[in-house]
Amino acid sequence: MRNVAAIVLAAGLGKRMKSSLVKTLHLLRGKPIITYAVNAAKDLRPARLVVVVGHQGEDVMRAIGPGVEYAVQAEQRGTGHAVLQAAPLLQDFRGDVVILYGDMPLLTARVIERLLDEHSTGGFAATVLTAVLDDPSGYGRIVRDERGGFRQIVEDGDCTPEEREIREINTGVYCFKARLLFEALKRIRPENSQGEFYLTDVLGLLRGDGMEIGVVAAEDVTSVMGINDRRQLAWAEGVLRERKMDKLMLSGVTVLDPRTTYIDEDVEIGPDTLVKPFTFLEGRTTLGSGCIVGPSTRISDSVLRDGVSVEFSVVEGSTIETGVRVGPFSHLRPGTTLGPGVRVGNFAEIKNSRIGAGSKIPHHSYVGDSDIGERVNLGAGCVTVNYDGWRKHRTVVEDEAFVGCNVNIIAPLKVGEGAYVAAGSTINADVPAGALAIARARQENKEGWARKKAREQRGGSKG
Repeated sequence: MRNVAAIVLAAGLGKRMKSSLVKTLHLLRGKPIITYAVNAAKDLRPARLVVVVGHQGEDVMRAIGPGVEYAVQAEQRGTGHAVLQAAPLLQDFRGDVVILYGDMPLLTARVIERLLDEHSTGGFAATVLTAVLDDPSGYGRIVRDERGGFRQIVEDGDCTPEEREIREINTGVYCFKARLLFEALKRIRPENSQGEFYLTDVLGLLRGDGMEIGVVAAEDVTSVMGINDRRQLAWAEGVLRERKMDKLMLSGVTVLDPRTTYIDEDVEIGPDTLVKPFTFLEGRTTLGSGCIVGPSTRISDSVLRDGVSVEFSVVEGSTIETGVRVGPFSHLRPGTTLGPGVRVGNFAEIKNSRIGAGSKIPHHSYVGDSDIGERVNLGAGCVTVNYDGWRKHRTVVEDEAFVGCNVNIIAPLKVGEGAYVAAGSTINADVPAGALAIARARQENKEGWARKKAREQRGGSKG
């Protein structure tokens, strides 16, 4: 573990997002933007990790969770002021401090490690991470001296015509010797039109003290791009999606069309699984090996074991065991567990229920708050009537029972093992094991009724 502390700045509102939600809490591939920078910092295995929060600070801390320290910037008065809020937590720290921004989700630990290596090897007081852009407009320029070393950072609005031609820009990511950083922060003054304390002023103070400042240019420009508005959010989504697709395909997953497939960052997929177009895999979803999902399928926060097939369906908060087939056009709602070899057909909905191995819910059925045993067959149009207007009730159907088409099962009740429920029945009492339950009106045929009715209708039309 390096003797490094990391500070992630996440106090700003992000006005250009045009949102009541703070910028770092906007979702990127299913996760708040801030979590990417924090995870990159964690990958460094730092001795200390401090996140500086401000606007909607409690929500930001909740999104990040435990395992980090927090400092609060109650009034946003610039980047230097933000870092100063972390000083009390790190006042006794002796080592290097890396400073990152919470709106830079594409930054990786590999890039930061290269910055740290150059900083340590060069023995610099501070080291700046830069990038060379085709269009550097809007960014502070890195001005180098005649030897190619760091001279100063000039903000875009203050550039001379010659400085405006410089393509190397300041990314805002730095590494400082901790003691020098916090001593210099006490010396900076808000001598600018914004009345703010700028972290870049620390670099000028250190250089004025005769110390050398290092410069490291990022090899991958995309890794240092931040997010300021929703266009950039969509762009970052595309970059991260491409990274995720490459990782999955190199691990043995087939993605037929990465351009029309959306897979969140935390999703895990086993080899030889096929993902078809217009599929959304969201949240903490795990797919085993040899699965087929899609097309036009959404799966969120669910576990699919090996060999599962889901097409044209929605799966939420569910667990699907080996060899299950779902769809087309089915909906598995939270709390559903399907045992091995279960078949759920088209236009079926299952909610908060356990379905035993080998059972079939072929089509047009609703199963809610139920425990269905093994090798049970529920006919088309079967409905568990689980809600009485105040409370939900459970239905139990034991192993090898057969429930015919268009059956209503009014919970709470139990259909016993091997029982048979006749089609068209409304069941409101327990069915014993091995019994036949029939709960429907006896059929009555009235001979000649239809012909008589037809004659009456024809006669009426003439009048």
